[in-house]
Amino acid sequence: MILYVPLAWLQLTHQRVRFITTLAGIAFVVIILFMQLGFQDALFASAIRVHQSLQGDLFLISTQYNALTSQQSFPRTRLYQALAFDDVESVSPLYIQFGKLKNLESGQKYPIFVFGIDPGKPTFNLSEINQSLDKLKTPNMALFDRESRADLFGPIAKEFEQGKVVRIEIAPYNTITKANRLKISGLYSIGPSFGVDGDLIINYSTFLNIFIDRIAEEIDIGLVNLKPGVDPQKALATLVAYLPKDVKVLTRQGFTSLEKHYWDVRTIVGFTFKLMVTLGFIIGVGVVYQILYSNVSNHLVAYATLKAIGYKNNYLLGLVFQQALILAVVGYIPGLIISLGLYDLAKNATHLPMVMTIHQSSLVLIVVVLMCSISGILAVQKLRAADPSDIF
Repeated sequence: MILYVPLAWLQLTHQRVRFITTLAGIAFVVIILFMQLGFQDALFASAIRVHQSLQGDLFLISTQYNALTSQQSFPRTRLYQALAFDDVESVSPLYIQFGKLKNLESGQKYPIFVFGIDPGKPTFNLSEINQSLDKLKTPNMALFDRESRADLFGPIAKEFEQGKVVRIEIAPYNTITKANRLKISGLYSIGPSFGVDGDLIINYSTFLNIFIDRIAEEIDIGLVNLKPGVDPQKALATLVAYLPKDVKVLTRQGFTSLEKHYWDVRTIVGFTFKLMVTLGFIIGVGVVYQILYSNVSNHLVAYATLKAIGYKNNYLLGLVFQQALILAVVGYIPGLIISLGLYDLAKNATHLPMVMTIHQSSLVLIVVVLMCSISGILAVQKLRAADPSDIF
């Protein structure tokens, strides 16, 4: 088959302007596929950033839990019931809720995700947070996520890093109450997601003082740390069997999978990304088909001549499929290079985890080859009409 490549290449490059235009169209489709897959992967990766940052072997959540950004509380008693089991080393409660943070430069208020923790116990597995826990023991102190969107919340992280005293105003999201003033005592990095533009951490006493509709007995997530050597699956089965059915017990993997499933299946965002990838594929098939069909039509007499001198249909069909493969590979390369630059641009602009992976690049290449192959299958129908009598 490699002996056929020169003829396939010469047919494609016979009209250079058309060939370059074709490659530009395929590269554009490649970029669309890369960006859609990149944002889809960023959706899932950013959605579980908090889950991966929590300090725990098992996690207790309400049976009504949908996602981290929707409030589903359960009795804190369930957490201390779990502590009674021999396999459990320690437990920690986590309170979460959206508040309104005032941008002190513009005066506008924007939603911010607030974590209420017990500063006497590590709740996160991030060293920056754990080294600042003592600071949170003082009321009205807060740790701020430096990756939060500065265009919304202002230069909080920048001013703190410059050594300035930074105070913020925060209030409950859905109520009209007096804002509470907090002092920033440290920074950490988790990063925004599609549902959260920024976040901060305070102790649970300050949390309950800000969100006056919340009570200490109702928590959002329970963190369970097991004793060394304990099998998490065995401990999970024990807790599931004996705890009341108003809570779920999950491993970290189960917890992150639940969050991914919500964003993939139960949100418009997940559906939109899958739809756009599908549309990009269909558009690509149409673009390549038009090029291959036009190329076959323009060279129909040449194909008929080849038939007349003894070349079989399989040889001619192979030429078309090789042209499709050439278009796929040559069009993929500039699309990949441009996509790498766009990934960096999107990552810097949104702070989302836009990372080009081997899996993504391989998947897009396979999709583009498949796209061009389908186009080739459609285009060869015209080739079957090539008849040696056409040369006379």
